[in-house]
Amino acid sequence: MVLRLYLVRHGETAASREGGYSGSGNPPLTEAGQQMAQALADTYAGLDWQAAYVSPMLRAQETAQPLCQQAKLSMRIRDGLREIDFGVWEDRTPDEVMASHQQDYLHWLAEPAWNPPTGGESAVVVASRVSLVIQEITETIADGNVLVVSHKATLRILLCNLLGIDLGRYRDRIAMPVASLSILSFDQHGPCLERLGDRSHLPPELRDRAGT
Repeated sequence: MVLRLYLVRHGETAASREGGYSGSGNPPLTEAGQQMAQALADTYAGLDWQAAYVSPMLRAQETAQPLCQQAKLSMRIRDGLREIDFGVWEDRTPDEVMASHQQDYLHWLAEPAWNPPTGGESAVVVASRVSLVIQEITETIADGNVLVVSHKATLRILLCNLLGIDLGRYRDRIAMPVASLSILSFDQHGPCLERLGDRSHLPPELRDRAGT
């Protein structure tokens, strides 16, 4: 018996396209982001799904909606899956943050596990809340496929935490492009990363779009 988590980062937003920090903000998907969500559904809706766990943020729910509709799944909204809170850095670019909060920014770049964005969350805090969602899934679903739709930092932190990678390196060790799929399986040996950052379900014109 194997439980597989299909970890999906939401599709494109204006913030992911332009490169600003977007955590607690709630932008919708762009038109391209909606196309990404539909491509995900067209490729994977036919799997035998057990459940769908989704961040409460609009961009995550819009990404999950086409697949959930086609697969007749109800979204289980979990606050633990929301994006890291960037505090006062929200909607600012790295250059703007460097200019206004240089010391906090340099500390965060050096050790984001314990040093949060100004007024925001550290990776340790995010790991704590997202681990509760993973614990809920693994304790209530023994095997099968589970959709998890979340965000760039949250998913990278989740993977580092489960795979024994230093949380302070989550920004350096794990790539997570928009609308990408990673697969994490659980068996008697624990979590195993089977796929990371896959976007083969997207047509070339969506895969090749610039963004973060």
